[in-house]
Amino acid sequence: MTSPPLLSPSSSSSSRLLLLRLLLSRRRSPASHSPPPPPPLRRRLPLLAASMSSSAAASTRNPGSVVADADGLARKVAAIRAAGPAKLQVIADFDGTLTRYWYDGSRGQSSHGLLRQGNKEYDAKREELFEHYHPIEICPDIPLPEKAKLMEEWWEKTHALLIEGGLTYQAIRKSVADAKITFRDGVVELFEFLEFEAVIWVPDFSYTSMFEVVERDIPVLVFSAGLADIIEEVFRQKLHRSFKNIKVVSNRMVFNEEGRLVSFKGKTIHVLNKNEHALDMAAPVHDNLGDSNGSIDDYSLVKKRTNVLLLGDHIGDLGMSDGLNYENRIAVGFLNTNIEKSLKDYSEAFDIVYMNDAPMVGVVELVSELCP
Repeated sequence: MTSPPLLSPSSSSSSRLLLLRLLLSRRRSPASHSPPPPPPLRRRLPLLAASMSSSAAASTRNPGSVVADADGLARKVAAIRAAGPAKLQVIADFDGTLTRYWYDGSRGQSSHGLLRQGNKEYDAKREELFEHYHPIEICPDIPLPEKAKLMEEWWEKTHALLIEGGLTYQAIRKSVADAKITFRDGVVELFEFLEFEAVIWVPDFSYTSMFEVVERDIPVLVFSAGLADIIEEVFRQKLHRSFKNIKVVSNRMVFNEEGRLVSFKGKTIHVLNKNEHALDMAAPVHDNLGDSNGSIDDYSLVKKRTNVLLLGDHIGDLGMSDGLNYENRIAVGFLNTNIEKSLKDYSEAFDIVYMNDAPMVGVVELVSELCP
């Protein structure tokens, strides 16, 4: 599958990735007239290394980000780096985290909010449910156990309306095509970095240079209280490619042969239980995108990755790592709006806070430091 244009990375990131793709197309170069100087047996090319002294320092210098405890962040970076990529996993929220908060100057749509059933009556009924339950969702005075029951009630009523209203997969495709939703600049670079380790040069005894791609294959768990089928369609239409290390943990639909929704799989995932306890709901994105390169199917291996990079846009997203006995966790928060009011709370909750709907470039630099 032909890769789409990159999502406006920084110039240095773009040049490194262009070089990476060039080298991917030529695994073996012709022998030169004179032997090259003897390098180490396996020398990593500095294609994807971050050009910063430390993640904490770089983030502190960025006027669009805040690091409340730079020393603590530096210690976490050092510990995760020392443990290596095999111990790392990435947990990410979808709406407002991987996707942009603003779209052409107005509020972008969420993966759940973009859905149009093609039945105005049922679209209106779902909107009525939102008007009733959303104030409950954001009310700080309702005890969590009570709120969790109400959230499950909301989600189940919404799912029932989708079935009763005759939702089809074709309606999902059209909804995504018409939606005001886009990924943050730099998301493709982040996914590519986590999938591929590096291009390395291994000389043989005939002085022929061979370029070899080694995969990092760091799993990315995308948690969402929305609908997995819509999220996957957003990946399909907006990125036009798949990444075999990405798994969507969300509510999964079941369609009949005519493409009509008939049921949902498993337990309901809502805003208060989207965490690693819900891994049994996960399905690899590439299964629905036609990529046959494999998947992250061994959940026990994912749980053994005890270093976590967590990406979210709400303080409640920190709960996505619940159920995982992690050793080190770096939490990155995207504060998209109400900055003056919320910055103090966000900077206390997250290790790094990016403001004003920032691109993903800072996170790409961070993972380059974690996995040099």
